[in-house]
Amino acid sequence: MSLIKEQDLGTPAATGELVSLEIDGKEVLVPMGTTVMRAAAIAGVSVPKLCATDTLESFGSCRLCLVEIEGRKGTPASCTTLVEPGMKVATQNDRLAKLRRGVMELYISDHPLDCLTCAANGDCELQDMAGAVGLREVRYGYDGANHLGAAKDQSNPYFTFDPSKCIVCSRCVRACEEVQGTFALTIQGRGFGSTVAASANEAFLDSECVSCGACVDACPTATLMEKSVIEHGLPDRSVVTTCAYCGVGCSFKAEMQGNRVVRMTPHKDGKANHGHSCVKGRFAWGYTTHRDRITKPMIRASIHEPWQEVSWETAINHAASEFKRIQAKHGRNAVGGITSSRCTNEETFLVQKLIRAAFGNNNVDTCARVCHSPTGYGLKTAFGTSAGTQDFDSVLQSDVILVIGANPTDGHPVFASRMKKRLREGARLIVIDPRRIDLVRMPHVEAEHHLQLRPGTNVAIINAIAHVIATEGMIDEAFVAERCDPVDFAVWREFIERPENSPEATEAMTGVPAQTVRAAARLYAMGGNGAIYYGLGVTEHSQGSTMVMGMANLAMATGNLGRPGVGVNPLRGQNNVQGACDMGSFPHELSGYRHISDATTRQMFDTAWGVTLDDEPGLRIPNMLDAAVEGSFKGIYIQGEDIAQSDPNTQHVTAALAAMECVVIQDIFLNETANYAHVFLPGSSFLEKDGTFTNAERRISRVRKAIPPVAGKADWEVTVALSEALGYPMPYQHPSEIMAEIAALTPGFAGVTYEKLDAMGSVQWPCNDAAPEGTPTMHVNGFARGKGKFVVTAYVPTDERTGPRFPLLLTTGRILSQYNVGAQTRRTANVAWHDQDVLEIHPHDAEQRGIVDGDQVLLASRAGDTALTAKISERMQPGVVYTTFHHPLSGANVVTTDNSDWATNCPEYKVTAVEVRLTNHPSRWQEDYEEFRESTRKIAAVAAE
Repeated sequence: MSLIKEQDLGTPAATGELVSLEIDGKEVLVPMGTTVMRAAAIAGVSVPKLCATDTLESFGSCRLCLVEIEGRKGTPASCTTLVEPGMKVATQNDRLAKLRRGVMELYISDHPLDCLTCAANGDCELQDMAGAVGLREVRYGYDGANHLGAAKDQSNPYFTFDPSKCIVCSRCVRACEEVQGTFALTIQGRGFGSTVAASANEAFLDSECVSCGACVDACPTATLMEKSVIEHGLPDRSVVTTCAYCGVGCSFKAEMQGNRVVRMTPHKDGKANHGHSCVKGRFAWGYTTHRDRITKPMIRASIHEPWQEVSWETAINHAASEFKRIQAKHGRNAVGGITSSRCTNEETFLVQKLIRAAFGNNNVDTCARVCHSPTGYGLKTAFGTSAGTQDFDSVLQSDVILVIGANPTDGHPVFASRMKKRLREGARLIVIDPRRIDLVRMPHVEAEHHLQLRPGTNVAIINAIAHVIATEGMIDEAFVAERCDPVDFAVWREFIERPENSPEATEAMTGVPAQTVRAAARLYAMGGNGAIYYGLGVTEHSQGSTMVMGMANLAMATGNLGRPGVGVNPLRGQNNVQGACDMGSFPHELSGYRHISDATTRQMFDTAWGVTLDDEPGLRIPNMLDAAVEGSFKGIYIQGEDIAQSDPNTQHVTAALAAMECVVIQDIFLNETANYAHVFLPGSSFLEKDGTFTNAERRISRVRKAIPPVAGKADWEVTVALSEALGYPMPYQHPSEIMAEIAALTPGFAGVTYEKLDAMGSVQWPCNDAAPEGTPTMHVNGFARGKGKFVVTAYVPTDERTGPRFPLLLTTGRILSQYNVGAQTRRTANVAWHDQDVLEIHPHDAEQRGIVDGDQVLLASRAGDTALTAKISERMQPGVVYTTFHHPLSGANVVTTDNSDWATNCPEYKVTAVEVRLTNHPSRWQEDYEEFRESTRKIAAVAAE
């Protein structure tokens, strides 16, 4: 695909009645509220501009877009002048040309004349506009005051700031405010002394800048420029694809020189991100060509032996023969597999198909087990579908936003920027979180209520909120009567009105004052459109499924479903965790969330696949690991997951892996799980494959190949080869054929084709005959299950309790610059912001233990212990500590237990009883881990020789 610059219409679109006006003799019809500049662009008339861009509000500072309007004096700026019916505009005449050349001459007089060697040569708006206004000479010399000697700021690992080239158009400042909502940039000084400054005139790396790239995109000169472009030059072609980080699913243009990615630019037409991005998607793509990439298949007989590089055919045949041997010796159910939430829908569908059709069992699971499986269970029970109810743009119509157990600014930053925009416009915010996340208070955003509950008491708090709504007469009786099951509702109402669910009764458990709960409940119920957004702080609990159903109860009781601005919305952690669930990755479900025991559904798959599927659910991940330790589960195929780092109770996970006879890993790096593998099949990154991802709003977006697979095969091709070696052919020629099969077998995907996705950009399921262009808002006229189901959500305290040995509670989360287990982001310059996991501890708890900031401490639980660096933080409440899990040596999951959700086995990462004390050395696990890693390095070195 060629590099085609997206048209910039100068100012944002308007909505209103159409009006007619004349521009340079051309009649144009545009909505009322449109600027003259945008109307001219629509008419095909190009008005010179520098401070204007259609991603930002009109500003009117550069004075280059001057026009004449019949009947008006002067030369108004077209970017700030709104159209009027019958208006006659002139954009080109001698007077305007002279004025524009004079303005441009002043800009150029304080600008380096190094166009031929400038990194932006050929992609510079200042250069373009100088040509557009016909500037041929500059009358002013360089003897006077100027900014040409201003020093560059190269502190940011991804872009430079060269103030000598800055024209002070404020586009970067406005982008930081309007698009990102961080307010990290400002104009410092006045008049000729005006300069752009980051925070309090700090270096970019040290400032509040979050490196989202909005300022770089907005800059019309080479002032803010990607270091990759400075090094390699401008791209010559681009491919539109979808980001492979979080569940927002941002659309990007991979801009290329041959097979080299030069930069990733957020796609303005991306319906999930609307041209915005975060530091990970925008800049942290260098892992795709990192030297740690494994590009050759490898095998070994034992995990204590060196790897041997072999051909694809040898590796595939060896893996297949091992699986056959194990099944012949130990039975059909002695093997299984894990699909990946980082891989495409097509690849995930093939893995679960391979396990069901080629292995002949249902021992398939996915990492969604350990993050959002309660979402699937809870929302399906209440509404009939296992997915969020809205699109991301819905938040722009919310009046009250309830954020529960989520940290959007770190975990889902592009969506967070949209949420912050709505909050700045006047929406009101309630945060329920044990930790004071950024959203509680940040520039121009402040939560009206922060319910800082104790970890593990989510259900008690949601019941207390519902109790207030029920007992104070705030239930939407009409909605409930029309849309919900009356018997279930009556039972729930009797339960929720009981005194034990009152805020006063639950205050001692949750730690949240009753009056705060009551105020939050009244705001959510009576404040207008109420939207719930939640994350892993809801699902990763022993009552995760109960809590999801509790939120569904709350939304139904208040009528906050079935229209824009409301809903129950999970913020999915990984790029395709929604898709992995949709594709039938759970052991009890086929694609589309249909139970394996349903004979009609199973017959459809039997016919399509030419096999007879097992009607009994298979093993979940925890069951596979337990069975491996017990000796009955012997082989596993893991595509794109690192369970040795991501799953709880690390020592149990690694013991299970070590007990297996054949562990096959398909990944791009030798991850922690690969230390226990016998076969390594090189994977492909998102830039090397075709397919689709499904984001948190059910949006199916195309992933397009930008470069050839560095190991020679895309992930779907590897699965096809393994299946064929097992004796089950999969004769696909392209991922589009896999999607055609998915559509044929999955009702919600029945209308999905690559042709439709290419034409529309993306589509949200359900997409079928009833909704041929997809479904932005679910449950508009009724619930998928018929009547909404209220469920009694009794609060059951977790088995994980504090006591004299372990008096603190540990909860875990993510940070903006790193992603999941860090396999990708740790291999990028993002380590400049986060090179180790630290333990946040409240000053009171730290003082009691003699801990000061930066001390090494031992974090111990009933499951294990690890050493971390302490960070004293008032984000925490006394009695609660917090860490991230992005670095394997940190061993956060050595500490977490194997407690899990009652319905789905989702691990209880968010509640672990711990103690913290000073230490001066690593934990025993860390020492053993380092010794083991050193031995694997030596093994790898021997293999390389």
